[in-house]
Amino acid sequence: MELLYKGKTKDVYDIEDGMCLLKFKDDVTGENGVFDPGANTVGLTMDGAGQAGLRLTTYFFERLNELGIPTHFVESDISKSTMKVKKATPFGKGIEVICRYRAVGSFTRRYGMYAEEGQKLDAFVEITLKDDDRNDPPIDEEALSMLGILTKDEYKVLVDLTKKISGIIKDELDKKGLELYDIKLEFGRVGEDKHIALIDEISGGNMRAYDGKVKIDPLDLVDIIL
Repeated sequence: MELLYKGKTKDVYDIEDGMCLLKFKDDVTGENGVFDPGANTVGLTMDGAGQAGLRLTTYFFERLNELGIPTHFVESDISKSTMKVKKATPFGKGIEVICRYRAVGSFTRRYGMYAEEGQKLDAFVEITLKDDDRNDPPIDEEALSMLGILTKDEYKVLVDLTKKISGIIKDELDKKGLELYDIKLEFGRVGEDKHIALIDEISGGNMRAYDGKVKIDPLDLVDIIL
């Protein structure tokens, strides 16, 4: 297999027939040893995080595929911590899409003059550039279009898909008595028609979930959901 990309939490390999293999690692994002799904650096290593993340990712991707949501997911091998996916073309050099139901993390760090910690938000969708050197800056629809990263029509599809997918995941957590505060998703262009599809992963390392006022550890989230 040819290594295409060595990422923070997973490595990507080229296999065959327009497919890639994602190898999940035990590294999670954060700062100063504290887990933070919105961080752009590896903050700590949690034993078993890779396999746990893959189990939850597989569960959610299979659910989304059943509902007809476009994704890149094909199949997983939990024992090897690998996931087979369709190749995807990123938007520019990569973007991340965050859906926020509560004001926490980087949202309150930026908007703390107006937003209180934990304040309810109405599925606020925020797009950031994957750019570690510039601390993953937020970007709006106009700039995305002007810079040729995606069109305004693609932006609308992206936001609609984000709200729909996040709502599905929020409902799944609600069934377990948990509240989804925010979730980070990634999208790309997939297939010959270059349709927009959900890519990467959907794991505890990509979201903040709470039981009342208690934040759920990403590894514990797997056991609760599954």
